Amino acid sequence: MSKSLKLYGGSALGVAVVLTAAYNFADRNVTTFPERAALSGPDPMFEARAPEPEAGGGLVAAANAEAEGAGAVYGLGREALPEEVSAWDVNIMPDGSGLPEGSGSVLDGEMLFSQNCAVCHGEFAEGVGNWPPLAGGDGTLADEDPVKTVGSYWPYLSTVWDYVHRSMPYGAAQSLSDDEVYAITAYILYSNFLVEDDFVLSDENFAEVELPNAGNFIVDDRPETEYAEWRTEPCMENCKDEVEVTMRATILDVTPEDEAEAEAEATEEASAEPVEASAPASESGDGMQIDMALAEDGEGVFRQCRACHMVGDGAQNRVGPHLNDLFDRPMGGIDGFRYSATMAEMGEDGMVWDEETLAEFLEKPRDYVQGTIMSFNGLRSDEDVAAVVEYLKTYQAN
Repeated sequence: MSKSLKLYGGSALGVAVVLTAAYNFADRNVTTFPERAALSGPDPMFEARAPEPEAGGGLVAAANAEAEGAGAVYGLGREALPEEVSAWDVNIMPDGSGLPEGSGSVLDGEMLFSQNCAVCHGEFAEGVGNWPPLAGGDGTLADEDPVKTVGSYWPYLSTVWDYVHRSMPYGAAQSLSDDEVYAITAYILYSNFLVEDDFVLSDENFAEVELPNAGNFIVDDRPETEYAEWRTEPCMENCKDEVEVTMRATILDVTPEDEAEAEAEATEEASAEPVEASAPASESGDGMQIDMALAEDGEGVFRQCRACHMVGDGAQNRVGPHLNDLFDRPMGGIDGFRYSATMAEMGEDGMVWDEETLAEFLEKPRDYVQGTIMSFNGLRSDEDVAAVVEYLKTYQAN
């Protein structure tokens, strides 16, 4: 017998033995699935489950009902309780149904708007930078560049209340109480000259408020009038004799008018971009010692702050002030930036930013500076606070 035959013959025999053993083991240890009718009996896996509801609906109930009709019970889950449904069902309809009880005045809303919303939307809801305006725009919907605000475009006040309740303020969504949402909504109405300054919005008079553009929305009839045209075989080649550009995105302020403007805009953007030190010093310009490992952690945490604050070469004020040379700077100390009244007063009283005051502020900004216009709730842990403080020390020049 040749060497190769001995080698391969032995290997084949070994494989056969292994497969036979595996089959016998699986056959003895795998339980066959019960017949469908057997599922109707008690299942020890579900003995400790919650009792089945007496009546109701929902997907689970429908599945169980279907199973019962087929002579089986799945026993999966239970119906959601009314209070569990209401916790998720926060939709507010145009007629006001779904609104919680509550009220809020224009005067209260003005203060709340200033504290929570003005940093992005302006004190008078006029918008700041690229953040959208909430007021104005009357008569612009037919323009090439319409201004779509609550007063000029939105059809239903319920959308305003619902959006503020769900998503605002930026960075602290759903931190407002129902009464505060009513008050802010009332102030937005006032900013659009739709109510007087003594107006109080509540769940009782909500449906009485009609926005100016409500009558200019139409029923979407595209399923009946257009869908048939769209659902044809698409053209994949030579679909048009020629293609020409009919409009440019100048109305969105993203396409410069000419090459000179494009070059100027590119230069401006380049100077505005934060250029961070590639290797921050282990000692700041004024001699503060820096824990570089902690500062590197702080760079990651600081990403939460970049939407509003810049650091590094070319840093400028944005929604929030730049944070270069922050330490020993008087609070509210950057000329031309609009701080909250409390922050400005603290600076006038001689308070400055140092490691201790900055750490207290980053932990709970609204507790440390009453009435601060910064909407951020604060960093999650002491470790994150310490890391950001250390990171900002790397941008201390003097």
